[in-house]
Amino acid sequence: MGDHRDGTPHKSGAVVTSDGAEQDQFPNPGLPPHRPRVTDVDPKAAKRAEHQVVLLFLLSMVGSVLFFVAYFGIRVDGPLYDAVNTEPTSQLRLQNTLLGLGIALGMFGIGIGVVHWARTLMPDHEIVEMRHDIRSEEDRAEAQSILNTIYDESGVKRRPLLRNTLIGAAVLMPLPFVGLLKDLGPTDLKVLRHSMWDEGVRLVRDPSGTPIKASDVTLGSAFHVVPESLNSLSHEDGYLNEKAKSVVLLMRLDPDTVNVSEERKDWNVDGIFAYSKVCTHVGCPIALYEQHTHHLLCPCHQSTFDLVNECEVIFGPASRPLPQLPISVDSDGYLVARSDFHEPVGPTYSQRDFAVKEMQGEGN
Repeated sequence: MGDHRDGTPHKSGAVVTSDGAEQDQFPNPGLPPHRPRVTDVDPKAAKRAEHQVVLLFLLSMVGSVLFFVAYFGIRVDGPLYDAVNTEPTSQLRLQNTLLGLGIALGMFGIGIGVVHWARTLMPDHEIVEMRHDIRSEEDRAEAQSILNTIYDESGVKRRPLLRNTLIGAAVLMPLPFVGLLKDLGPTDLKVLRHSMWDEGVRLVRDPSGTPIKASDVTLGSAFHVVPESLNSLSHEDGYLNEKAKSVVLLMRLDPDTVNVSEERKDWNVDGIFAYSKVCTHVGCPIALYEQHTHHLLCPCHQSTFDLVNECEVIFGPASRPLPQLPISVDSDGYLVARSDFHEPVGPTYSQRDFAVKEMQGEGN
């Protein structure tokens, strides 16, 4: 047999020296020597680091408060709107900016504060301890002792200001997300079942408010339309909410290319169709119209609706077609609604089938 005294591995992780002794090929380097930080040796630096952490926690609290100020104080129907008399979109833009800034400051302050606390004030000695099952009372007592040691070394007891600001930031930070749950949708789903469209209500351009004649709508054109009665609402009366439910896209197609079901034969005027602009997926506004393919596209999640086939879904996550608004022409030649939508507009919700039956019952 060959002699392995030339230093070739005899077993995994070891070599044999010239005198026949085994030696680890990669000796354990051990833990590097501990290098104290500035905050470990300089009390002033430690105090300065503590103040920095406190300021970061206070910044988080300011961000959370800013969120609630923007959420409840800046509204199109609130006192600030009446004071500055700005456009609703400007108010909403300002509100969204402050909401985002508040959440960002809240998360940034508490996150960076905890990291800075750990890196500058908490002990940084590297300790290796093998895990084992905790079975006896002595083991449980030892585990409790370890937890108490961690609590003491964290400095929470010695630094009450740091502890209190952390508690304040931790309490305030989740509240903005709780507040946002309110905007996931109305608690009373009845508000989604009806809009301001009704028999005889004229279709007017948005935002000018001018009525539309059938002759104004040419092949390939698209109009953003709202009910004429919407102009009588003030922002205090829920103008934006009603507009969100009532906004419609008006288009003209060649009647010979459109497939119309029997019950909708009289819902269009010589190829002029009106469909809700609110996507049935999550309620985004549909504003993209492909003239050559006669497709309506939602820019949020790419749901695609086919105008030729009563706006049925041909692509994307939307689960049902866009609701169609029945229209006709009045004695002056202006386009008017024949009725409200025959189904709820907007995203699909669990009670939709019941709402459709209820609306059809009201129509009868």
